Amino acid sequence: MIIQAIEVKRISVPLKKPFKTALRTVHSLESILVKITCDNGMVGWGEASATVVITGDSIESIESAIMNTMRPQLIGLNLLAYERVFQTLHQSMVGNTSAKAAVDIALYDLISQCAGMPLYQFLGGYRDQLETDYTVSVNSPKEMGEDAAAYLKQGFHVLKIKVGKDNIEDDILRIQEIRKSVGDQVKIRLDANQGWNVKEAVQSIRKMEDMGLGIELIEQPVKAHDLEGLKRVTDSVDTPIMADESVFSPAQALQVLQNRAADMINIKLMKAGGIYKAQLINQLAEEYGIPCMVGSMIESRLAVSAAAHFAASKKNITRFDFDAPLMLLHDGIEGGVTYEGRLMRMPEESGLGIRSVSLWEGEN
Repeated sequence: MIIQAIEVKRISVPLKKPFKTALRTVHSLESILVKITCDNGMVGWGEASATVVITGDSIESIESAIMNTMRPQLIGLNLLAYERVFQTLHQSMVGNTSAKAAVDIALYDLISQCAGMPLYQFLGGYRDQLETDYTVSVNSPKEMGEDAAAYLKQGFHVLKIKVGKDNIEDDILRIQEIRKSVGDQVKIRLDANQGWNVKEAVQSIRKMEDMGLGIELIEQPVKAHDLEGLKRVTDSVDTPIMADESVFSPAQALQVLQNRAADMINIKLMKAGGIYKAQLINQLAEEYGIPCMVGSMIESRLAVSAAAHFAASKKNITRFDFDAPLMLLHDGIEGGVTYEGRLMRMPEESGLGIRSVSLWEGEN
């Protein structure tokens, strides 16, 4: 299991509808595919999406980090000594978590193929299916209500609502309209993407609680670096608060946990640098009694399959945000996790379960 070759390819896939948050508007998936080949002919697949406003990683920086820095240090290493391989990967350079995640995913694909097990079983095998939410982008209250109703008709029982883009009173109007459109049968999660300050977050969350809007949780209400502010919000409201952009590394997770700055943590492979570090974050959270969600950026079913394998493997991961592939105009991935409406089923094949990647051949 000697790493013989590491290749990359840029891909672009249009979205069905623009994806709008407090931080950005996205019209297409832009990511880097990674293909790692071993001396025995086995192939592992990985992917990194470029999300400059969150991770700081661009298509160009991801490609350069993998090909010019990580590849020279990994070629020739034996995957059977995978602890050494992952240590080499993470010590190869500071930051560049998306590039590390793409390589990490491909490595885990290969290792679990070698073990003859689906990756989720190799990592722990806690469950074999998940229920994803579906994200409602920031738009006018009317449009968001119509979108929410459409997703409900498609069978989704959990909606993640993007807020924090402009006036907070408008956000409350958006939530009212959505709740009116879907009734009480749907769970609603809010994601402010750092869009509020501490005072307006506390005031608006309390108002929504008084209005009985039934919010399950609120993700990253304040700036990522403001752990003191995040804690103030968490301590001041009844609604559970989730840290997202505040937690990239296990060290940052420990800060949040020790300060009780949030009630939950959202783990994303592109922030953590892949599964190797994501497992450490989840283990820390579990020791502190804090449940985790696993989500994704705008990614193809390749990267989302890796995140789903990780999420399915652990008991402490209780919420799943894997709707990104459903937003793409076309797929380009054969194998991996499959969708049956809101339900995601894990593959029976070893590794990620990816059988072919037509996106690699330029069919995008």
